[in-house]
Formats: sequence, C-alpha cells, structure tokens
Amino acid sequence: MKTKPSLVEHKVDTKLIIMATWIAMMCLYLYCDICSLFRPGQIDSMVKGKMGFLDVSQMSLFWAGVLMAIPALMILVSPFAAAKTSRIINLIVSPIYFLVNIGNLLGETWGYYYLFGLLELGMVAFIFIISLRWPRQAQCGMVSG
Repeated sequence: MKTKPSLVEHKVDTKLIIMATWIAMMCLYLYCDICSLFRPGQIDSMVKGKMGFLDVSQMSLFWAGVLMAIPALMILVSPFAAAKTSRIINLIVSPIYFLVNIGNLLGETWGYYYLFGLLELGMVAFIFIISLRWPRQAQCGMVSG
C-alpha cells in the first residue's frame, strides 16, 4: 500500500509573522472603515464635516493619516529593520495601538465595530507577545529563549 509523503513544516521567521500580523490588522482597519460608511447617517455626518466626535479639519485629517500611516510603515519596518531594532519598535508601537483600539471602542454600540476592534486588540497583543519572545542566538552551545 502506497502512503503519501508527509508535508514539510518550515519555521516561519519572526519578522514575517509580525509583518503579516500588521498587514492583517491594516485590512481589518480598512474593512471596518468601509463598513462604517453603511451606518445610517454616517455619510451625511461626513458631508457636514464630522469625523466621529471630531470636526473635520486639515489637522484632524493629518492626525488620522499619521494614526494609519504608522501601522502601514510597520509592515515595512518589521521585516527590513535589524532584529533588535524591529523588536524594540514593535514593543513600543504595539501597546500604543492597543490603547488606540481600546479608545476606538469606547462608547461604541455597533456589533461589527466590536468584532473588528477585538480582533485588532488581539493582533497588537499578538505582535507584542511575539516581539517579547523573539528567538535569540544560541551562545556557548546553549539555547536561550
């Protein structure tokens, strides 16, 4: 009887895991924002110059852009920066976005928003944990974790 050969398991590099998680989080951000456009009155509010509780201005849009540019840049920083640098930056940025995501959920009443928000919280927590547990080089024949 012929058996199929086993599939080969490859270890995925820590940098790629973190990068993929930032990509997934950005997709969740985008899709949540698109879903928000379908909320009754949302587009009317936007036309009237409101962005949630904020008035739309050059400054509010600038800071909203900065808030979304950082995770987008983390997609590039995570795999291309040196391991030590990537780890430190991810350990700093991920808790900031944990707080941002909690802030986004405050006062929210729509279920889809909680779905995306909780997934986003999970993603940045995962990034933090993976960064915290970043594998280390074996030294003197011993492996450290």
